[in-house]
Order: sequence, then C-alpha cells, then structure tokens
Amino acid sequence: MANRLAHETSPYLLQHADNPVDWWPWSGEAFEKARRTGRPVLLSVGYSSCHWCHVMAHESFEDQATADYLNEHFVSVKVDREERPDVDAVYMEAVQAATGQGGWPMTVFLTPDAEPFYFGTYFPPAPRHGMPSFRQVLEGVQQAWTTRHDEVAEVAGKIVRDLSQREMVRHAAEAPGEAELAQALLGLTREYDPQRGGFGGAPKFPPSMVLEFLLRHHARTGAEGALQMAQDTCERMARGGIYDQLGGGFARYSVDRDWIVPHFEKMLYDNALLCRVYAHLWRATGSDLARRVALETADFLVRELRTAEGGFASALDADSDDGSGRHVEGAYYVWTPAQLREVLGDDAELAAQYFGVTEEGTFEHGQSVLQLPQTEGVFDAEKVASVRQRLLDARTRRPAPGRDDKVVAAWNGLAVAALAETGAYFDRPDLTEAALGAADLLVRVHLDEHARLARTSKDGRVGPNAGVLEDYADVAEGFLALASVTGEGVWLDFAGLLLDQVLARFTDPATGALYDTASDAEPLIRRPQDPTDNAVPSGWTAAAGALLGYAAHTGSETHRTAAERALGVVKTLGPRVPRFIGWGLAVAEALHDGPREVAVVGPAPTDGRTAALHRTALLGTAPGAVVACGTPDSDEFPLLADRALIDGAPAAYVCRGFVCDLPTTDPAALKTRLARP
Repeated sequence: MANRLAHETSPYLLQHADNPVDWWPWSGEAFEKARRTGRPVLLSVGYSSCHWCHVMAHESFEDQATADYLNEHFVSVKVDREERPDVDAVYMEAVQAATGQGGWPMTVFLTPDAEPFYFGTYFPPAPRHGMPSFRQVLEGVQQAWTTRHDEVAEVAGKIVRDLSQREMVRHAAEAPGEAELAQALLGLTREYDPQRGGFGGAPKFPPSMVLEFLLRHHARTGAEGALQMAQDTCERMARGGIYDQLGGGFARYSVDRDWIVPHFEKMLYDNALLCRVYAHLWRATGSDLARRVALETADFLVRELRTAEGGFASALDADSDDGSGRHVEGAYYVWTPAQLREVLGDDAELAAQYFGVTEEGTFEHGQSVLQLPQTEGVFDAEKVASVRQRLLDARTRRPAPGRDDKVVAAWNGLAVAALAETGAYFDRPDLTEAALGAADLLVRVHLDEHARLARTSKDGRVGPNAGVLEDYADVAEGFLALASVTGEGVWLDFAGLLLDQVLARFTDPATGALYDTASDAEPLIRRPQDPTDNAVPSGWTAAAGALLGYAAHTGSETHRTAAERALGVVKTLGPRVPRFIGWGLAVAEALHDGPREVAVVGPAPTDGRTAALHRTALLGTAPGAVVACGTPDSDEFPLLADRALIDGAPAAYVCRGFVCDLPTTDPAALKTRLARP
C-alpha cells in the first residue's frame, strides 16, 4: 500500500511511496502529528540520483521490521534536497557543526518544534566500521526521548541558539579591488595541481566557476598563468573518465585526483556550467578540444535531459542494471577488453589503446572507464569515429540509468544561458531553440502573475515549493544571455521582474547582504544565508552577476548598487577561500571591466552585415559584456535608444562607465575594442 508520498511530484519522494515506512512530506501536518502524539521526528534528506540514499532505502526503509519500529515510535519525514534546498541547508549546517562533516543521505532527529538534537548521514543495517546500525540508532534515540526528555529538549534548544548566534561572514561595504583579485589568483595558484589540472586532492570536482574567473581575469589583465590553469584543467577533465567519451557530458566528480574514475551520476547543473565554460574557452583560444566538448555536452543535454515539455531534467542516476538484474554503479558506462572484442572484432585492440581499456581495469572487477590517455601517437580519425559510434550504439542497448524528471528552475536557468551562447557561437540554431523552449516553460509554468517563481515542475505541473534566491538569480542570468543572443527584449523584461523580487524579498536593506529564502518564506529554525559557491553558484553571487548585467543593459543605478553591495562578501572571502567563491570573483572581474555595453543596430534582423557585427559582439571576451541588437527604431532594449545607422550601414556602439567609443561598421574593429584589456 502506498504512503503519503504517492501524491508528491518529486521523483525522489515517489521512489519511497511504496516503502512500508509511513512517510510524510515536509509539512505542518507532520509536525502537528508529532506534537499530538509526543513523538520525535525522523528527518531523512536525499535526492534521486544519490547512490547511498538508494542503498539506505533498500536496506532500512524497505525493511518491514525497521518500518514497524519507525511507525510506532517516530513521525518520519522525507525531503528531496533539490526541491527544498532551504530545509536541507539549515539542517546540514547543524549536522556539519555537530559532526564536522555532512553528506547525503542526511539523517536528523528533531523535536516536534523542528529543533534538531541528533545527527548522522548513512547508517548501515548492521554495525560495521565502527558505525552503529540504523536500528541501534533508532532505539538509542527513542530511549533518550522517553527517559531523558528534558535533557534532549535542552540539547535541541542549545543547538538552535548556537545556530542563530553563528554570524554570517562579515561582508565588506564595497566590492573587491585589484588587490583582492590578485590575492585570490595567488591562492588558486597555490592550490592548483600542475600535474593533473584542477584544485586540491581527491575527490576532485569540476571547478566550473573558478574556471570562469580565470578566463575573465586573463581577458581583462592578460595574465597568462590564469589562462594556462583554465586550459590545462579543461583538457585534463575532457581526457579523463569524468567525461563521457562516447555520449558527451560530465559526471559529478572524480573519486581520484587524476579524473579517471567518476562518481557516475550526471547532473544538469554540472553539464550546463561546463558546457558554458568550454564554449568560453573556445571563444578565448579557438581550441578544437574546447569546441568539441562544448558541442558534445550541449548535445547530451538536449538528447538525454530535455523533457517533453521543453525543460531539462535534473539528473541521470549513477546506478543501472548490469544485465543480471542487479543495480550497480557505473554499469552503463564501463567496458572490459572482452566486451570491446564482442562489439568491435578486429578493432578492439585499437579501441583499448585509444580509450585506455586494460585487462586489469581502471574501475572495479576488471572493468575500465573510457578515457583518452594517449597524448602522443597518431590514430586514424575515421577509424576512431567508427569505433566510437559502434560502442555508443552498443551501449544504448544496455539498461539505461534512471532519470530524475523534475525541472528545477535554477538549473534550467543555467542550461538556458549555456545553450543560448553555445548555439550562437557555433551557428547551431537548434541549441538556441532548445534554450528558448526551456525559457518558455519557466515563464509559462514556474512564473506566476506576481512574478514569483516556483522551484520545480514535473510533467508540466508546477511543484508546491517556492523558489529560492538561486532560482531567481540563475533564471535571470539565463534570460539575460537569451536577450543578448536573440535580440528579443522580452527576456530582458522578464529578468527585470525576477530581479525586482530579489531586491524586494531577498535583500537586507541595511547591509545589502542576501538571504537564500524570501522574507515571506516558511520560517525555519534559521533563515539560510550562504554566499559560497559549491556545485553551483550560490544564490548570492548569481544574483550579484544578474543584477550587474541587468544594470549594464538598463542603466539602473539601483541594480548596480545592489550588485556592488552584494560583492562585498567576495572582498572578504576571495583572498581567503577563492575555490569557493569562483562565480563571485568572475562577477567582480565584470565589474572591474565595466562591464561593457554593446549596441548593434541594423536595418533588419536578416541583414547579413548586422549579423556579422552581432556575432562579433557575442564573441568578445570582455568580462560580463552585455549585447543588445535591433533596428534603430526598436524600443526593446534601452541600449538601442538614439543609436543610428552610419551612412545607412549597420553599426556597433561600445560603451563603458558612461563613456562611449565612436561607432564602427567594421567587425574587425569591433573585435579589437572588445578584446583589449
């Protein structure tokens, strides 16, 4: 018999709808029941493509005896962290403060007032590696709750007080200057891995936002070291097992320092961010590898993550059926020499050499993750293309990983920006159309008549949860990119509506600091506020970037001032933890460059000379530059006001900090103006 989760839209919650556990979704009714019955609350937080979430579900939540104990002594609440990042954030902060580490599944025990008093992550079904079993934890918590209730309440109250007294990192009153940006670059240089690319040790995550900072810093200052770190990291990742050498797209992270063995889940946000990074690397260097990876990743997004409604699904699972009915991590992606021979015959040896497939294997059980280890030697390009296609065809006959079909507003905003720009750079209008389709879904389904965003939708049906700061900021960023690429001013208008919400409902008017949840959102034990960039840009730094871009388009002093005040946190954190404020540093580079405002006017959208100037403007590397394109009489973009043709010919105007260059009709001259520091 299904439990209450059967009525939810989240694929993760639906995976638990048939558990014998009497699950509740996060709701006031769940806590009311806990108060009424005098029971503690078990809060279990995870997400659809989380490997250990599936393991714990199978071991414990599908076990009848465990479920019976839970149902008798607890009120059990299941949360999808991707639907409720606010709930996840406040309790993860508590877990990390108490234990020094965090992760998913997250297991937290709460009072009926939602105050946490005991924490953990994954618990096994039997004691192992010094960890108690889940049943032992449940019995211990239950005993403490019934025999030492006052003590538990005191602990919970102290935890909440400690959390509320934890100060937000003090953000400076002004944006970072040249000194802070130089210190951040020096800090990154110290943490850089020159042998393997990337930063730090294992596990190694793709540093998308840091790479954007390095590319922008090079564009603005000419610093070759910044470009070298970005180029080498991008090449190492693209040659590693973290990149899908057959189907395109990146896995979430590498478990080793060498990018060889990935954690195999593929997330929308990683692939949107990396697609954009590689497109920007190509724009800066003309690298063939960067072009290939940008396009393959864009094609992966459209082919494997686009939903029937035009949005983009959240993720593909790490696990899939290995052909014997067992769900195994990486089964879809790995190969043995015998499997190569079965598919390729005489070409198997070439494939093994080219993709680094060995008898010992680079993964588990003699299996290898495909990579491109050969940096020397010559391979027949046609033969390699044939091998790749045959392996891809054979792989499509394997049981595919599951897909989390929910559409998350923020991550779709990142995808809109990436696909719009990649489509424009590489003359792929189908990719720009895919960006428009996702943007249209966000407006039709996620945005209400009061310009408020819903966090998620599924199958075209809007989810119940309010958007958080990153949703407003990343969707606005996507709309601004779409406006620059398409010349359709309506996307600038929609971005403005979202950013007005940021100013009104997410910003502290006294300090300019930003909160992750709106002022009128459901109150939690603490209002979450995290400026650091992790797997995605923080809502805080994403908002700073979108506010700055919108101000450049419109001349709005209100939005520019808000962006500058928001960047105060980058002045504080940039020199200290540059790896974790990469997008904030990238936005600061745009602020230092202006950002530049480019207006392209032409007699008609179909005019070839106008298109050449527009394309040149989009390919300019000036950090954060905004582009408006239209006819002289257009009222779609403020930047086009009073811009005339030059002797009847299309013209481009470049302005920066209230100063404009003379207009030019020559794409080469425009390129020079947008390239110079």
